[in-house]
Formats: sequence, C-alpha cells, structure tokens
Amino acid sequence: MAKRKVHRKAEKVLGREPSALVWCSIPRAIPKPPEDVHRAAGKGRLKGRHHWLVYVGAVVFCAVIIPIYLIDMLGKQIDRRSEGRSRRNDPTRRRETSARDRGPGDGVFDGDWNLMAGQLMLRWFSQSPSPRRLVLLDRDRICVAASPRRRLAATKADDFEIVAEFRGDEARIEAETGQPRGFAAFRIRFADGSWLELGGLAEPEDADHFLRTAAAEAGA
Repeated sequence: MAKRKVHRKAEKVLGREPSALVWCSIPRAIPKPPEDVHRAAGKGRLKGRHHWLVYVGAVVFCAVIIPIYLIDMLGKQIDRRSEGRSRRNDPTRRRETSARDRGPGDGVFDGDWNLMAGQLMLRWFSQSPSPRRLVLLDRDRICVAASPRRRLAATKADDFEIVAEFRGDEARIEAETGQPRGFAAFRIRFADGSWLELGGLAEPEDADHFLRTAAAEAGA
C-alpha cells in the first residue's frame, strides 16, 4: 500500500484526502499517431527514457546473444517458411489473426487522436519520462499526477504533481471489481466519447480500493 507520505502529498495537492488513488500506466506501447497530429501537439516523446544500464544490456545482447540465436535459427529457416505458407492458406488461421486485430487504437484508446484521450496520450511522456501515473479520485473530479523521475517506487514516490484534471462532467472511470491480480485495468471515459485504458495497477490494496470506489461512484 502507498506510504503515508504519498497520501499526505496527495492531500496537499488536492486540498483534501482523495477517495482513492493508484499508480498505473498505459498497458501497451503508445501507437504511432499521424505525423500532422503529432506535429500539432508539439511532437512530444511517445516513449519513456530508459536507465543507462538498459542501453548497456542492449549492447551486450546484440554482441553476444543475437549471433548465437541467428546460428541456431539458420537451420530451421526453410522449415519455417514452408510452415508459414501452409498457415497463410488456412482460412481458420486467417480468422484467428483477424480476431487479434485491436483496431486503430490497438486496444489502448478509442483511436481518434483529436479527441481528449488521444490528446492526453500525445502529452504522456512530455509530462514525465516515466510511464507511471498516479490517478486520484477526488469525489467530483479525476486527477492525473506524474513524478519527474524516470524510475520510481510506487509506494514511496511523493514528488508527483498534477498534470491533468477532469471534472465529473468531463470524464468518468469505468472499472470492474474482482479483476485478477496483475491483470486489472480500468478506463477513463471522456465526455466526447473517447477512452483511455490504464493497467499495471501498483499495490493490490490500492488497486482493489480504487476499483471498488470507482465502481461504486459510477453506480451512484
């Protein structure tokens, strides 16, 4: 559960104790927006910044692991190509591939970059290099906060600031209780019909309380 100092900071920035809060993130990579839309939004970052050790690991991986992998795969390449031709000609396989197609928003949002959800995603990494966001429910509004740090401990990070705020008539939370631990997600549904899905909910106690509170407020 988030430390008391996180709750104290939330109370300070909101002016009162939030009814619920949870650290979360966009569960998949942000889809690439149209160039003109990205430019109009300031051409901000669409990916987070990694710690320098990540780049060191990538170099080691490319120099050592990939050559071994390529050698191992070389003998299997002909068989894979033959199998691929068979699968492409299989109508059942084509239906399965179509079922996995998530559409223009790739399951992350509704797909319209000009609406509120798309515009929020275009600013996501310009607000913070970390993909993590703290969503706070404050009775008559939804607040999204971010930490300036690239890496953070969700239970301890108390240097966040509000980066987006939505009144009750602008957005609402769509959430279901009883979701499996580690797979729970919720949506922010905006008044213009757009939506953004958030997952990776940190800390089971915070996640459960957030989902219960959001579901109760939606049914009130």
